[in-house]
Amino acid sequence: MLAAGIPSPPVNGFAIGPFEVHYYALCILVGVVIASWVTTARLRAVGINGGTVIDIAIWAVPIALVGGRLYHVFTHPGDYFFPGANLWNVIAIWEGGLAIYGSILAGVLGVWIGCRRTNTPFVALVDALAPGMLFAQAFGRLGNYFNQELFGDRTTLPWGLQIHTSSPAFPAGLPADTLFQPLFLYELLWDAAGGALILLLGKRLRLPRGVPIGLYFLWYGAGRAYLETQRLDPTELVLAGMKFNTIAAITSALVGLVIVLLAVRRSRRLNDGSGLLIDAAGKSAKPQPADHSLR
Repeated sequence: MLAAGIPSPPVNGFAIGPFEVHYYALCILVGVVIASWVTTARLRAVGINGGTVIDIAIWAVPIALVGGRLYHVFTHPGDYFFPGANLWNVIAIWEGGLAIYGSILAGVLGVWIGCRRTNTPFVALVDALAPGMLFAQAFGRLGNYFNQELFGDRTTLPWGLQIHTSSPAFPAGLPADTLFQPLFLYELLWDAAGGALILLLGKRLRLPRGVPIGLYFLWYGAGRAYLETQRLDPTELVLAGMKFNTIAAITSALVGLVIVLLAVRRSRRLNDGSGLLIDAAGKSAKPQPADHSLR
């Protein structure tokens, strides 16, 4: 019998006729809806047609999914390429296995293409998208819960996560009642807090153009860098003694920091040194350029 803690779901989907619907896919879909809704509202707040979000998503979402899957397969080759392997599993995205960094890199390309085709300012779009992305990723982590993945070392904490011994991710040699750190839950809370923080800062301060997306990379990268060191299902790729995903997370945080610093520097230059940020009422000693800065 499993010990007390957070129980894992007995199933990861349900059937509709001959079709199997996986909760993992539904979580991703709901995450896309959340990101689109938040982005639309934020674009409209700065005078940009929010309806363009759907047109951009038509490009960004499929490209992001392909990128996320390719990154996952690239960092876990032993799961897909071995004697007798069914190569169709490479595209079995519904069974889990999406790498967020692959999705981000490919998604940025998709967003850029969509912005070009809809004549939408790219930086304004990604700034509007930043908190929505964190909320979407938070909800998407529930998909890891249904797939019984993204957990850490053994724990005796009351919120320890139960993992069924029948799960392929269950570590060999451990008792069936072992509880694990629910890293999916920690990341869910971290992402949700980051999205709320960006929205709060936007309400209290007029953030310079580029700061929201910079904060996204900085916040997510910093949290993910720590959580990667706690995972029991590490990537197979190791560089200089460090997991590839950890390197990607640290790089993400550093890129975010650079983006924020450059955006603040640009804002100071445009304001002639009058201040780091404009106050919540939008008051300033000098007229500000129309750069679609988000509140």
